[in-house]
Amino acid sequence: MQEDKKKKPKYGKIIEGAEQLSLGISIVVAILIGVWLGYMMKKLFGYEWLFWLGVFWGVGGAVMNIYIAYKKQKKELDKLKDDPRYKNYKPKDEEDDEGF
Repeated sequence: MQEDKKKKPKYGKIIEGAEQLSLGISIVVAILIGVWLGYMMKKLFGYEWLFWLGVFWGVGGAVMNIYIAYKKQKKELDKLKDDPRYKNYKPKDEEDDEGF
C-alpha cells in the first residue's frame, strides 16, 4: 500500500482561507499590543517617549506580519507557476480589452 505523500486535513481549504483573513486582524492586534505596552511603560516609568516606543514596536510587528504573509503567498504562487496546467497560459493582449 502506498500512502499519500501529503495527507491534507478534511477542512484544509477553510483553514487556509481563515488564515488569509486573519492578516487584517493580526495587524490591528499587533498595533494595539504595542500601544498598550507603550502606555504601560509610560505609566510605570513616567517617560513620554516610552509610549511612542511601544507604538513603534506595534507598527513594526504589523509590518512583519504583512511581510510574512507576502512571503507565504509568493511561495504558493511560485508553486502554481510550475504547475503543468498553467504551462501554456498566455495573458490576454491589451488590444482585446480596448474594443468594447
